[in-house]
Amino acid sequence: MVMKSMAINFRTLDLNLLRVFDQVMTERSLTRAANKLALTQPAVSNALRRLRTALGDDLVKRGARGIEPTPRALALWPSVQQALLQLQQSLVPSEFDPAQSSTTFVLAMADATAAELIPGLVDVMDREAPRVTIRVVPLSTRDPRRILDDESTDLAIGYFPAVIAGLTAQAQAGEALSFQHQRLYESDYVCVMRRDHPLVNQEMTLERFCAARHLLVSFSGRPYGFIDEALTSLGRQRHIVLTVNQFFTAGRVVANSDLLTVLPRHFISVTGIADQLVLRELPFKAPSVHVDALWHRRMQHHSAHSWLRGVIARLPRSA
Repeated sequence: MVMKSMAINFRTLDLNLLRVFDQVMTERSLTRAANKLALTQPAVSNALRRLRTALGDDLVKRGARGIEPTPRALALWPSVQQALLQLQQSLVPSEFDPAQSSTTFVLAMADATAAELIPGLVDVMDREAPRVTIRVVPLSTRDPRRILDDESTDLAIGYFPAVIAGLTAQAQAGEALSFQHQRLYESDYVCVMRRDHPLVNQEMTLERFCAARHLLVSFSGRPYGFIDEALTSLGRQRHIVLTVNQFFTAGRVVANSDLLTVLPRHFISVTGIADQLVLRELPFKAPSVHVDALWHRRMQHHSAHSWLRGVIARLPRSA
């Protein structure tokens, strides 16, 4: 059905309809939007019907993958999002006093990231926020948007190349974003082995690298990572005999075996066993490590969350 364009009487427009529209656009599902808004699905459908009538546009239609927005809806959504965020920031008391607050933050990150950031974060908390509590939970995915969306995690910190690329593309296309991100630091990957490994005194060639036995750090348990993608592009592959889900475990295993592994360079200095390990440059080009903080847009103007992000962004880094 194509609806006729009509003049909008903004003075009589129910602004609650815009909240429903925003949630439907975010979720692309009437059922999920209703759950987020604590409404029934018929109530959400009725709100959309009223907004369609007011705007003279269908706004959303059912498609093969669920709800599909019309061009008018896509054009309208960024302005609605921004207006709702500004309104929330203005109306909801949001002054955060870290010295008095007993807020609990849940952070998802890998052990290597935690080793880099948490000592400095604890130092700041001791000085500025003695009653604030931090819970660090394992990061088991390269796409943490689900755990951010369901509010089980406040902030995810790690290497999320596909997610960041997707958000960047959305921003360049002028689309409204459901998630925000901030680059924290960069590093690169190196090959790691024990000090008396048979390859220590030999040049690390591509042939020797691929012929060796390897340990892979894999959050999901999948025995294939971005290093293997880089090798595949060269028509090569390595022999992975063990996968673990922690960087510290990888360091310990490699220090006591003839396995090779690939780890972030910055991680080695915080392992506590750096003197037992030898680093070698990879014999091929691999992507850099970009460690980003990722959070849901609903937390963008939340003062406690803003404080946390600011603290993490200014934490000192290991060499």
